[in-house]
Amino acid sequence: MKRPDMTDATGRIPYRFPRLLRCLLLILVCSPVVVQAQSPDSGTPFPGTVDSFHGFDRHTFQFDGARCFVVRPERAAEGTPWIWRARFFGHEPQVDVALLKRGFHVAYIDVGGLFGAPVAVKRWNRFYEHLTNQYGFAEQPVLEGMSRGGLIVLNWAAANPERVAAIYIDAPVCDIRSWPGGKGDGKGSPRDWQACLKVYGLTEAESESAAVSPIDRLEPLAKAKVPILSVCGDADVVVPMAENTDVVRRRYEQLGGPIRVIAKPGVGHHPHSLKDPAPIVEFLLEAMRSEP
Repeated sequence: MKRPDMTDATGRIPYRFPRLLRCLLLILVCSPVVVQAQSPDSGTPFPGTVDSFHGFDRHTFQFDGARCFVVRPERAAEGTPWIWRARFFGHEPQVDVALLKRGFHVAYIDVGGLFGAPVAVKRWNRFYEHLTNQYGFAEQPVLEGMSRGGLIVLNWAAANPERVAAIYIDAPVCDIRSWPGGKGDGKGSPRDWQACLKVYGLTEAESESAAVSPIDRLEPLAKAKVPILSVCGDADVVVPMAENTDVVRRRYEQLGGPIRVIAKPGVGHHPHSLKDPAPIVEFLLEAMRSEP
């Protein structure tokens, strides 16, 4: 059946159409078309492959010569908040999953063999710029570092205190002399220690006094009042609390920085995190709510 012509010879809508229909058609014709910029929760594409991470889409791709992950929530929360994971992605993911359910993205770039050295900090800088500029991620992520991940998390934060909302570290390495150096009560790792010295450009003798570890770089974070939460086992013999978290707590408090430590009685280096991540999640959310 032939569709009726909706206009006459002059291009006007004929009066035989009902008045309401004419009004609706005029609104559609005359209204401007509004195109909204895409945001991370509305389809902005990430490169690489996609699989599932606890029911959420995980994008795996290469950036700056390193493997990266970005996990997307079903819908991003206002402001596109994100948690930036360092090392051992997917291990004890309770906090990551809880924040995904609250609309956070989870991001990761591999710097595992760089021990928080300046080259690792520079890679994190580039990845930060990529995610905030290209995908509109929030300017102040939450940082998460397990074990040796504490080195890059704290060193990057010290170099970029204005870019950090809060820090969660878990059984964290905070002094390279403790691990992998093994210069205290910890077991250390001779092979990793040589790799660590190389990436920092240090000799064994220079490492004794070099102020390159997080325990020596806390002042910028304290001035910025960045909240730190450390979760540790008080029986850890791999990364002893006394040589790492306890030093950070003492120095950070002396500098006026806010820090909380959750010590797990009788627990060693494993398991990380908490079975119920609620105390960690609430700490991070409260830190973000308290931002000026």
